[in-house]
Amino acid sequence: MSAPAPTRPTACLALADGSIFYGMGFGATGQTVAELCFNTAMTGYQEIMTDPSYAGQLVTFTFPHIGNTGTNVEDDETTDPVAAGMIVKWMPTDPSNWRNTQSLSAWLAARGRIAVGGIDTRRLTRAIRHQGAPHAALAHDPDGNFDIAALVNAARGFAGLEGMDLAKDVTCAQSYRWNEMRWAWPDGYPQQLDPKHKVIAVDYGAKRNILRCLASAGCDVTVLPASATFDDIMAHDPDGLFLSNGPGDPAATGEYAVPMIREVLDKTDLPLFGICLGHQMLALALGAKTTKMSHGHHGANHPVKDMDTGKVEITSMNHGFAVDAQTLPTGVRETHVSLFDGSNCGIRLEGRPVWSVQHHPEASPGPQDSYYLFERFAQAMQENNIEKVLT
Repeated sequence: MSAPAPTRPTACLALADGSIFYGMGFGATGQTVAELCFNTAMTGYQEIMTDPSYAGQLVTFTFPHIGNTGTNVEDDETTDPVAAGMIVKWMPTDPSNWRNTQSLSAWLAARGRIAVGGIDTRRLTRAIRHQGAPHAALAHDPDGNFDIAALVNAARGFAGLEGMDLAKDVTCAQSYRWNEMRWAWPDGYPQQLDPKHKVIAVDYGAKRNILRCLASAGCDVTVLPASATFDDIMAHDPDGLFLSNGPGDPAATGEYAVPMIREVLDKTDLPLFGICLGHQMLALALGAKTTKMSHGHHGANHPVKDMDTGKVEITSMNHGFAVDAQTLPTGVRETHVSLFDGSNCGIRLEGRPVWSVQHHPEASPGPQDSYYLFERFAQAMQENNIEKVLT
């Protein structure tokens, strides 16, 4: 016999402006405070919740069918969820998918993450778009007891993401090797047994599928913590350097990341490739600036134009800060632009195999239009090595 339906809301979302949203809680109980954003992806909620770039954020899903396929051990982008919590329109139904191993509610509860269903996510998304990403407090109490004034004060007391170096909280504690490639039917994740290029990946909050894409492109990947120095990197004698995605304010992470990147650029000719926060780190190292966006880009349907070819790619994005294209110095070219708002989505250092993009070519979730960037990185390392032999 099923338990009777609750007669009162068991979850409450309070915004810093005093707006209150009631719903039904699932996942863990308790309270959390974070910045509120929305994601428009129709698939991949497990990958989104475990994307380290969502540290310090509550995710509102605009697609209502969240949780219907359950969860599984293969789709985590990092060991545990990083997003602070989840807001959805409809409560998850019983999962129905051949890969399911655990319901979304049980998965969240086991990992200490709060979620709320029954929220008017269209209204909430409009508020975020019009007013910018607000600070919010989310509480789940099975008895439905909430101190509304305390929740609003908690939201107002949240420091915000500006000035916060969150990469240090989500980076790896020590270096490790990675050889798992992209998922393939029917065996899952194969191993890269014949790598051609030795790559150092600096982990500012790296997603596993990025590392898999590097391995699939023929790379022998060694992951180093965000605090890695020039000497740490060069001790591995790499063929290329990769700068990963990650959360927080790029200017804060740049305090220690930018000097390392500048030293690599000044003292070596290594091909360098950055994604998301890695893109912003490279831009800062080259002399540009970054800015906080109103509500950021979060979704799997963002059109980006390649300025070299004119081609439009549909991409996956997750960022609340952006590179200010007006501050790019001479010798640094803008290569990609968002067709939603014209914001910068890619740069390249002229005359060098050094470039980065704001969007996520590894998808997970999202389209794979931009996967060629990993192959371009591998090709740049091959050509660089050939040039060294010839000279």
